[in-house]
Amino acid sequence: MNPNLKSATKTIKWGIIGCGNVTEVKSGPPYKQTKGFELVAVMRRNEEKAKDYAKRHQVKKYYTNANDLINDDEIDAVYIATPPDSHKEYALKVANAGKICCIEKPMTSCFRDSLAIYETFKEKNVPLFVAYYRRSLPRFLKVKEWIDAGTIGEVRHISWIQTKPASELDKSKAYNWRTDAKIAPGGYFDDLASHGLDLFNFLLGNIKEVHGFSTNQQDIYSAKDAFTASWIHKNGITGSGTWNFGASSHLDSVTIFGSTGKIEFAVFHEKPIVLTSQSKNESVFIENPKHIQQPHVEGMRDELVFKKFKHPSTGETGLHANWVMDKILGSL
Repeated sequence: MNPNLKSATKTIKWGIIGCGNVTEVKSGPPYKQTKGFELVAVMRRNEEKAKDYAKRHQVKKYYTNANDLINDDEIDAVYIATPPDSHKEYALKVANAGKICCIEKPMTSCFRDSLAIYETFKEKNVPLFVAYYRRSLPRFLKVKEWIDAGTIGEVRHISWIQTKPASELDKSKAYNWRTDAKIAPGGYFDDLASHGLDLFNFLLGNIKEVHGFSTNQQDIYSAKDAFTASWIHKNGITGSGTWNFGASSHLDSVTIFGSTGKIEFAVFHEKPIVLTSQSKNESVFIENPKHIQQPHVEGMRDELVFKKFKHPSTGETGLHANWVMDKILGSL
């Protein structure tokens, strides 16, 4: 164990870099509410917004410089919740400070930068997590339970179709970092499809080979907006996906086909998960927690503090998700 991680046997004190919208409800509160963790500092370049966040969430310290937070001796661990183009810079600093890190997904904008982060944390022997929190949500654990129990026989294929219309923000051509090719080459694909592809690695085993096409059909922002891909998992299960962010309607439909049945669910839409098989038909609605990253954060606590759990979303799994996305984008 790295000597800098001696605090992992007691309360682990966290700092957050980038206290924007994702940290208001989804991810920030769990770092305060989880027994064994304490949120002691936040950072945002805008001092007024940083101070306001700290006051509203009852965090005792705030910074406007990430280096000051990373090098704060009271802080044991850092959650990086900034846009992906800054993840590498901050993560390498956290690694060199010998501190635990959780990076918001995707790990970075490309496989190459994610590999640099992964190798640095591995060399330093410091724990690294990535916020692919769907691996920890009860609704997807139920899907995995059905798969592992053989309720649909041998799994043959997985298919995902995700579409959404262009938003008013998209149509206005106002700046949005999520569709800026310099920050997110795949646009909404980077932000959204990454969740599902990582989840499929979790449910079915890692994808070993993938081919895809990506293009910009709408020409309303610099990032790509239309994608299609096919892949095969290490265990021989095949897969296919289509994502289009300029379609007429919202669609989020996943089907896992087995030798004796199928499982249907959505990655984002909160709909029932449906099992149809020769032996059993079942529809289950499992509500997501108010703070959707709560199970993910509690899992980190269980590994780091209680030493009784192996977290499913690590630097290694986040790196593989980046590899899959880069293959689809044609970057590798």
